[in-house]
Order: sequence, then C-alpha cells, then structure tokens
Amino acid sequence: MLTRRTLLASGAAVAAAPLAAGKAAAATPPGIVVMAKQIDDVISFDPAQSYEFSNTEADSNIYRKLVTPNLKKLSEIDPDLASAWEVSSDGKTFTFHLVPDAVFPSGKPATAADAEFSLHRVITLNLTPGFILTQFGFTKDNVASLIRATDPHTLVIELPKPAATSFVLTCLSANVGSIVEKETALAHQQNNDLGNHWLTSHSAGNGPYQLTSWSANDHIILDANPHAATAPLTKRVFIRHVKDPGTQLLMVQHGDADIARDLTPDLLKTAAGNPNLYRLATPSTNQMYLAGNANYAPFTKIEARQAIKWAIDYAGIQKNIVPDTYIVNQSFEPTGILGALVTNPFSKDPDKAKALLAKAGYPNGFTATLDHFSDHPYTDIAAAIQADLDAVGIKVSLLPGTRSQVFTKMRARQHQLILSEWYPDYFDPNSNAQAFNANPDDSDNSPLKIIAWRCHFYDPTLTAEVTAAAEELDTAKRVAIYHKMQEQAWQASPIAFVLQQNATSVLRKNVTGFILGAQSDFTRYYDIRKT
Repeated sequence: MLTRRTLLASGAAVAAAPLAAGKAAAATPPGIVVMAKQIDDVISFDPAQSYEFSNTEADSNIYRKLVTPNLKKLSEIDPDLASAWEVSSDGKTFTFHLVPDAVFPSGKPATAADAEFSLHRVITLNLTPGFILTQFGFTKDNVASLIRATDPHTLVIELPKPAATSFVLTCLSANVGSIVEKETALAHQQNNDLGNHWLTSHSAGNGPYQLTSWSANDHIILDANPHAATAPLTKRVFIRHVKDPGTQLLMVQHGDADIARDLTPDLLKTAAGNPNLYRLATPSTNQMYLAGNANYAPFTKIEARQAIKWAIDYAGIQKNIVPDTYIVNQSFEPTGILGALVTNPFSKDPDKAKALLAKAGYPNGFTATLDHFSDHPYTDIAAAIQADLDAVGIKVSLLPGTRSQVFTKMRARQHQLILSEWYPDYFDPNSNAQAFNANPDDSDNSPLKIIAWRCHFYDPTLTAEVTAAAEELDTAKRVAIYHKMQEQAWQASPIAFVLQQNATSVLRKNVTGFILGAQSDFTRYYDIRKT
C-alpha cells in the first residue's frame, strides 16, 4: 500500500512499495503527487537520446532550453534560458542572450558554455533525436565553429544554410534542445560518451525538478530542484508504472493516486460518474490516417483516392466509437501547429464517392486489403471504414496485426490500405509536411523513406513546396505555403486523415494546476497543487 511513510521515503523504499489493491489507508500526503501511468517505454532520460513519451515528458520538467513553446498559444515561441535573441537578415545567424541567474541543482550558474556543450553533444552523439538538429546541416566536424559561446551569456548559432526562423526556434524548443550542465556531464563521462550512460538514469538540468530515482517498468521519482528559478508547488512527483487502465482508475478512485493518465473511453465514462474526480483533455498531435498505396492500381487514379475520402463517415466514427478521446481532423497538420487548417472538407457522401469511382474507371468498385492495429480503437474504426467503403462498392478485407507487424509491412511498401497513426517529431509544420508529402526519389534506394515514400506518393510540386516552406523566412508567406499544400494534398494524396487524438487524464478534485500538453514534452508539473 502506498502510505505517507513510503511516499516520503527514499527512492529505493518507494520503489519497493506495492500497489494498493483496495482503498488506501489515507490520501497521498500534501506536497507529493502520485501519478499512475504506463511508463514502460522509457529508455533514457538523456535529452540527447530521450525520444519516447514518458521520458521526454519527465525531461520537460527537469531541463530548460534556450526557448520554449508558449503553452497557451503553441504556434508561438517564448524565451526560456535565453531572454532575447536576434536573427540575421539572411536567416543564418542566431544570437541568444542568456538570463544571468539560472542555476543548476549543483548550485553553479548556467552559462552559454553549458548551452554550447549541450548542442554540441547532441550532434556529436547523433542518437535517435539528433536529426532534429542535424537536418540544418550541422555535423560533428563543423559544429564547433558554427555553435559557440562568445561570452558567458551569449551563444551564437550559425546555420550552414538558411532556414525559416520559426522552424529553427521550434526545433531548439524540442526536448533535444535541453541544456545540460557541462561540468556534471563530463564528470561522469565514460569512454568519451559525454555523460550519456550516466544521464540515462540521472539528470543535470535546471528546470523545476531533478531526477531522483528511476526503476524500469516500476517508477520515476522527481524532486524539486532547490535552485529552480520558480519553485514548483509540489516537492515530489511520484510516477508509478501501472499498465492496466482499470487499475489506474481504481487507484485514483481510492486515493492511492492523484492522477490517472491512460484511461480508455469506457473507463473515462465510469470516472465521469464519480464526484471526487474530474477529467482534463487537450488535443494531442497524434493523428489517425487511412493511407492507400499509390502503387496499387486503383490508387494510381486521383479520383479513386478522393472517393475513399468522400466515403468515410468521419463524424459518425468520432461520435460512436471515440467520442471522448478523438476529434475529427482531416489535415496532415494537427490542430494547434503553425499553418494548420481547421477546415474539414470531407463528409460522408456515397453518391459522390460512387461518381468518382466511375470516373476513375471503377464503376463497380474494387477490392483491397486493410492493415490495422489489433487493439482499440483501431479494430472498431477499421470495421466502420470497411462498412463505409463497402457501401460505395469497395470490398475491403481486414488484416489486424501488432503495431510492429503493421509498421513493418508499410515500411516495405507492401500494403494496399493501412490504418495507422503518426506523431510529429517536433512541433513545427515541416515535420508532418515532409513526412506526408516529400518524396524526391520514389525508388527503393531513396534516402528519404518516410510516409509519402512508403505510399509511393510521388508529387514533385508538393515535394518542392516542402523545401520552400522550410526555407521561407517570412512567417506569413510560410504559413501560406502550408495552407496551399494542405489543400493540394486533400485533392491529390492517397492519404485520408481521419481523427486527431485528445490527451486525457483523470484527477482527484483536490488536485489542480496540472498542464496536460499536446505533446509529451509540453506537459508540466510545476504548478500542481493539492488542497
């Protein structure tokens, strides 16, 4: 049972505490928040490596970056460790002026040398999220001359080639842009790993929290950073790995947890009937899409691609299958991101879909297989799409599989239709625009094997516009390019976007201030309070 004693104890003692099976002896103590969450995805807390959901969420509460997303208006970037910055007229040189009073948990000030070291190590290590910075042209050979501290509070970043200012700043605001204390990381260096092994399970940031303890598939403990610029209202956040959503609900109902993070739609309905609980929800950037393979004969025809989009009952699927956990969004850009269109141009229109099929040369429809994940809500949504397509003459055979099976088949370009999901790699429109539209080389040897390539979607105009938008320095003009691209994709792409997921959490009524983010690294703990 989680008691006041175990929650206040050391990380080792807390790790040993069993989950409560019934009603807790007492509510979780003041100053400590217990969160029930699936955290078996964690690999490392080093922001140069961290790329999963649970660890990037924790890192966002441990580390600060030069700049940070404006959590009230996500398309904007706010100062963080950098109080101000200038950008040269050619869009290549960024000069950041760091705040003078940021302090690490060690008690030492954060300087431009720490920022320089942090960005250098991301590019030098070049681990999974490293591409977010290396895509601008940085390499381990040129980074020392291009990213440099010119004095204790000034960092200069020179891009090898011009890029949109908002694009650069957004990538620096991602988890990979976290500032690590240089001295601490190097003090724990092993075999020239720049502290990577040690930072897997420790932290060296100057955010509101620091990592006290992590036990894989068991718990994460974050304690307040005594030198945080703004002291968090909760001194300890205890995140317990609870894989079963039903158990999470029981814990938050009985007071063994303050927040439950992974409840299914039926459990959310149950929670709604409890006067001691309430729900938070915000549109996340996770999107569900139906993709046709343009190498499959029917989908070589644009009219057949459009017929699919007009056959689906988007509103009915959302209302009847996922009313609380998804919204309808038909654009390749998720709601909230710069340049995203909020218009949903398609609705269920069987007559229009049939007319388009006839124009494509398939007046009697055609057959296709549909690969999808074999879990909720994908099984139910796949069945609904099957019925919608059947109504216009497209006979679909469902092929459920594990996520790895479905992804593997798509990456091999062996699917005909696939129902899948996608998260942006960073909160800039380039991430999704490139993924779903850029395909400069459709051959099997292409170096860019992302979604458009996997679907044999080869559109030179859209591919060129992806590059043009990434390099456009004028934000208004850049947004206009993305608007145009979304409209073009609605017409030409074999990919139909169906839904955008809501991030949801259930909390006890006495817990407030939890910020649930559109992406994992937008979720914040510092303002959580309990009464």
